[in-house]
Amino acid sequence: MVESYLLIKGDIMQLPEFMMIVSSSQGLSIVLWAVIIVMLLYMARRPAHKAILSASKVLYHAFHLIAASILLAEKKLKERNKEVLLAAGKEATERIIEREFERIDDYVKKDLAQFPTLQRNISDNVVKIDEDYQKSTEIPPSPPGWTKAIEPIAAIPPSDDSMVVEILKSIRDTLEKGQERALEAYRNSSKLRHSYLNKMIPTLRQINKSIGVLDKNVQVLLDRSATVDRHMDEYYEINKKTDKAAQMLSSSSLTQFFISGFVLAIAVGGAFINFNLISRPMQEMVGGSVYMMGFRVADIAALVIILIEVSMGLFLMESLRITRLFPIIGALEDKIRVRMIIVSFVFLLLLASVEAGLAYMRELLSADDAALVAGLLGGTAVNTAENSGRWITTAAQMGMGFILPFALAFIAIPLESFIHSSRTVIGVVLAALLRLGAVLTRFIGNISRYAGRSLVNLYDLIIFFPLWIEGVVVNLENKSSKTKESKKPEPKTQEKKESSAKRPAARRATKKAAPKEKEEVKEEEKEES
Repeated sequence: MVESYLLIKGDIMQLPEFMMIVSSSQGLSIVLWAVIIVMLLYMARRPAHKAILSASKVLYHAFHLIAASILLAEKKLKERNKEVLLAAGKEATERIIEREFERIDDYVKKDLAQFPTLQRNISDNVVKIDEDYQKSTEIPPSPPGWTKAIEPIAAIPPSDDSMVVEILKSIRDTLEKGQERALEAYRNSSKLRHSYLNKMIPTLRQINKSIGVLDKNVQVLLDRSATVDRHMDEYYEINKKTDKAAQMLSSSSLTQFFISGFVLAIAVGGAFINFNLISRPMQEMVGGSVYMMGFRVADIAALVIILIEVSMGLFLMESLRITRLFPIIGALEDKIRVRMIIVSFVFLLLLASVEAGLAYMRELLSADDAALVAGLLGGTAVNTAENSGRWITTAAQMGMGFILPFALAFIAIPLESFIHSSRTVIGVVLAALLRLGAVLTRFIGNISRYAGRSLVNLYDLIIFFPLWIEGVVVNLENKSSKTKESKKPEPKTQEKKESSAKRPAARRATKKAAPKEKEEVKEEEKEES
């Protein structure tokens, strides 16, 4: 501290004249000033300790209060992020469920609308099969009535009479012919029954095919119903505001953020290529030497054309209800939406055609530049092979100029995903920054507290010599008081009682008269606990 009063003159440090206690000796004056400063510091020891410790406590509590406020802000931010995340997840889930129900409705109207016709066809085929089955049943033929008449004749014993033999032969021939006719009739009836059974086969196949189609349609409906059930379970979890749903939505948002960012980077690359494709022809249209705010007007015009293409693509996607960045467009009537779709597509088609024309113009300008350079260099011959192959580059540039606007129209889809997911990502990053700020403020508060103790110890280190003398004096006083007490005669019993009664009071007095430093240390320990 003494050195702060020194003045540097060349290489020799000298005290000013008003600080020279001994005018003839600069070193002695410095020593005297050091002694005086140390004594002043020794006399101001307790107030200085209190001031240093109070300042460190104030800083400690202030930084801890700031850390508590930051943690409270972090908690509120997390709650807000959770609400935003759940609201976005709820909206997305509602959109998915609505879309699934629309698909189910379209499927039912398209494929299951023919169910009554199919059911009627199946019923008609079943009735037809039943009729054919009834016709194909085998009915046993009734026995002929003349069998009873033949039984008495068959009972006639054999005889050599020629009349009897002829009669019996005639009867046998008649029976054989009747049996053949009955067998032929039975075969015809069996063939007819088999024809009925053959007619049943295509009908059964048609019924089987109809049932298979019906089973497929029902299975598709069951699969879509399972998908709807899964999304409904997610919707219920989101409505309950559970941590599981929030964590799932947070991870999904982070994934969508990085994926959409990657797709947007690709789209920016395509826009850059499109810009370079039309910037050169725009210089011929609006002038290449005109500047506005430090930028060429041709570049600004090319950029405006690209931005208009992106805007038309955005309006087209909004009108088709693929994206929902502008809810007012999705809430329009169907007729107005269809008109917006037609207008947006027509504008996009016109811009694509304009870009194709600019790409063709760019190729012509490059050919003129090449011819100019060749003329300046004195060359007159033209490579016919090169000229014949120019149509390939011209067609490629015109194709790129026509396709890139339609490709940029789809940038609305990753843009919507990026915007919705960026809210969650920004909230997570801000919460992490707040947590880091709380940790840093608590760390600085603890440093300020222990810095106060270090300053107290440093203060005592500067005045160590007076403190050492004080310690020596106190030890000598303690030793002299002990020797005096040992030389005194033993007090009487009453004095012993009085002294024993006074000892607790003395102890309490000594406790009260303890150094304030110990109390301060105890207070600091309590605060630490």
